[in-house]
Amino acid sequence: MRLEVKKSYLYNEGNPFFYLGDTAWLLFDKLNEDDIILYLKNRYSLGYNVIQSVLVYSLPDRTLENGMPVGIRNPYDISYWNFVKNIVNYANSLGICFALLPCWGHFIKDGTVNEHNAKEYAEFLAEYFKECTNVIWVLGGDVRGDVNTKAFNILGHTLKKKNPDKLITYHPFGRTGSYLWFNDASWLDFNMFQSGHRRYDQLSLGAWDDKCSNEDSFGEDNWRYVVKNNSYKNRKPILDAEPSYEGIVQGLHDVREPYWEAHDVRRYAYWSVFEGACGFVYGNNAIIQFYTGTEKNPAYGVRETWKEALGAEGGLQMSILKDLFYEYKLYESTPHPEYVLNQHERYHRTSVAASDNMMILYTYEGDKLDIDLSRYKGQAFDVYFMNPTGKNKAYMGSYSNLNNITLRPTKRHELSNDWIIILEFKGEIDE
Repeated sequence: MRLEVKKSYLYNEGNPFFYLGDTAWLLFDKLNEDDIILYLKNRYSLGYNVIQSVLVYSLPDRTLENGMPVGIRNPYDISYWNFVKNIVNYANSLGICFALLPCWGHFIKDGTVNEHNAKEYAEFLAEYFKECTNVIWVLGGDVRGDVNTKAFNILGHTLKKKNPDKLITYHPFGRTGSYLWFNDASWLDFNMFQSGHRRYDQLSLGAWDDKCSNEDSFGEDNWRYVVKNNSYKNRKPILDAEPSYEGIVQGLHDVREPYWEAHDVRRYAYWSVFEGACGFVYGNNAIIQFYTGTEKNPAYGVRETWKEALGAEGGLQMSILKDLFYEYKLYESTPHPEYVLNQHERYHRTSVAASDNMMILYTYEGDKLDIDLSRYKGQAFDVYFMNPTGKNKAYMGSYSNLNNITLRPTKRHELSNDWIIILEFKGEIDE
């Protein structure tokens, strides 16, 4: 496995690589080897190719030796690091990457990992995992990059120097993107943003995860983070590394609020990828914390165990987008929302990715769409409707030489009515 960046996308061994991640923050903190293998086999069967996990989330002993906390590096707990490496190597046998955070952001914020010991820790990690070709380094961990920029830069520069073959990115604070602090850093290969867990009307809740008011607030419009990233002169690939998790309370803090469900997750996925993101990271409330049903104080209103959540609806549907990415070569497409002549905002916005031989649209509400075809003047084309809860495409007719077309998907008898519409162009028609 050899990942690299080409323009706005990731590639593996020269082939396009769609980063389909799953969020397993506490995997090494809470699971034994048997449960981890169960989890990885499940995610492999569903098409996930990246697992995001934290190497050090909690420390049983905060005692410092030589300026480094016990438990955070060799030789203090070599059995732990051997355990991690064995799991990483097993994932590699499945073709799965591990996106590893050296430590969660609170250890940078409280100074446990700082500008004085970050280099030593990064050198250890780089040496220990140097032979693991399926590792992606992820700095941050739900923390702003200006909390201790120097420490993050030391980690990044050291890891890149010692592991030049491994990609490095940054997982930022809620409703921000890593481009705010590190877009021009030589160690950063691609950007992440966290669109987060709040509705349009929840931008300011007076809680710990409120963001700075002087930065763009996009609400649920996660596609706007991609647009923002792509406005930078030094444009790097980007993806939504933490959208609203399936099965988590909207806004996080009040369990009386509704939950984010599968159709919400699909919306974040299609909106961002059709806007040009290089992948998408799914998350489930039960899996991020590996809730077993016995914990006294589970987080965010979790409503099922992690093993039950392995079959959650949204988690089962993410591979559909991955398959479309390859089938329609979305890495060769560009976003064109203006092709929808009756374009709207928020939940009624339609995302459009287009290339010379196809146009693919995602409508969250199943709206009637007036589509501009002037780019494809004189061409014949087929139309397909696709329900994003399943992989079948319904042929809806063939057309030719149209300036525009109006299409409206069938109303589904479900809570959601999101649809994918595909136009496949065949070239100019014979006269």
